[in-house]
Amino acid sequence: MSGFDDALSVIDSVISDEPAPNCQQCGRPHGDSPSGDFCSENCQRVWRGRHIAAKPAEDGGAHPSELPEAAPVTPLTWLGPAPAEAFAKPGHEVLDAVVTFVSRFSAFANEHAAPTLALWYAHTHVAERLYVTPRLILDSAEPGSGKTRVLEVAQYLVAKPEMTISITPAAIFRMLADGPMTLLFDEIDAVFNPKTGGNNEDLRALLNAGYKRSATVTRCVGDAKSMNVTRFPVYAPVALAGIAGGMPDTITTRAITVHMRKRRFDEAVEEFIEEDVEREAAPVRTELEAWISRVGDEVSRARPDRPEGVRDRAAEIWRPLLAIADAAGGHWPQTARRACHHFVIEATAQPASTGVRLLADIRQIFTEQKADRMVTAELIRELHAIEDGPWTDLQGKPLDSRRLAKELDRYLVRPKDLKVSGKTLKGYRIDGDGGLADAWSRYLPPPETDATSATSATPQVNATSATAEPPNSAATSATGVAEGRGTQQPLAPVLTSPVAEVADVAPAKPNHATEGER
Repeated sequence: MSGFDDALSVIDSVISDEPAPNCQQCGRPHGDSPSGDFCSENCQRVWRGRHIAAKPAEDGGAHPSELPEAAPVTPLTWLGPAPAEAFAKPGHEVLDAVVTFVSRFSAFANEHAAPTLALWYAHTHVAERLYVTPRLILDSAEPGSGKTRVLEVAQYLVAKPEMTISITPAAIFRMLADGPMTLLFDEIDAVFNPKTGGNNEDLRALLNAGYKRSATVTRCVGDAKSMNVTRFPVYAPVALAGIAGGMPDTITTRAITVHMRKRRFDEAVEEFIEEDVEREAAPVRTELEAWISRVGDEVSRARPDRPEGVRDRAAEIWRPLLAIADAAGGHWPQTARRACHHFVIEATAQPASTGVRLLADIRQIFTEQKADRMVTAELIRELHAIEDGPWTDLQGKPLDSRRLAKELDRYLVRPKDLKVSGKTLKGYRIDGDGGLADAWSRYLPPPETDATSATSATPQVNATSATAEPPNSAATSATGVAEGRGTQQPLAPVLTSPVAEVADVAPAKPNHATEGER
């Protein structure tokens, strides 16, 4: 008899009008059981579980049927496999969710901060596949500007977070021995503050070197009898929060700096309840980790285009973030490049050091004066006259000629002898050996326009002077200024390009202008 007939026989015996003499499950007499088929409820449950719930489907679930099957024992292969990313969010939606989440708890100073944080959080999940990890700096002018809150939210979105306010370099490189983790430093300005008297050079060197995957720290491990040299990897994503101005320049050049500000009274953010944030961040982090893991190889091999003016180390640290944005698609390629331009070009428009600020202010003075040379005394007066400049109070003293020469000497700019009103005075030139032009081209961005630059103005004025005046008068006027004779301002120390050039060429070609007029 087939299995089907067996099942029918059992069912008939159960539903028949005549009760079975014994329990259908255990075979014992019914006793006082109200059931005509089973001696107890337990026997009834066991029998049903064995004969109904566990009954295999007729076709094993291999083909569709009009009637539902209780428990198919094989997958429904006739439907085919599900697409690889059928239930995965696209990258642009994943990053949008991160931006929305972090914006719930922080009021950022501009529109570029939250997208940059989302890209940075994403890169921590594939840091082991990258060659460079940019440092993230959160600074502010005053405490209570939201820096710590950003780190507190970040610890639930980044990979392997380690949040700390005090840690030794030895502890860091031993923690990193098993692979990169995301270090979140708070109150870092206190660590690097020279007033604390602490020696944190080892930590600074570790943070400097650790932005590249090849970086290691070499230490001797073991006792005196069995000493071994061990190289500890120090590559890891790092976020640093502290008051502005307390960070070493060697770290800031390897970092993306997000400036935080106090919230206005009309700006509101959600209350930060850590247990709620941890729970709500979990699905966001899971989706972020899953998506970035799928595109990790693509990101590591990418060579994304970057905004104009972003190069050298800035291009190096932004490359993984731009690659992630390109992989996400949607609006993110454009959003990331606008953020990159803002943080690299616009947010760092002010000189980063006293020397670079000095070069920038001197170039501005030379441009406004349309001069190619200037004596030291006049240059210092012009620098002191800059309203927002630091030159009247450098460590309690105004800038003088000695300090000016010392600052510029670092850029190989040195004072030269200039002849003014029959006297030889020290001053600075744009061109020539020890001139300013080379330092400007190396340490300052190109000027906004060339129309007002001193070098471009020189040939135009020279040409006008040569054709507008007779040669003798031009030569006389130029010589008078250079030698301090026949000028309305004999003591003016500013020497302009046309004056110097005409004075040099007029005696050599006395009839040049006259021949041109003929």
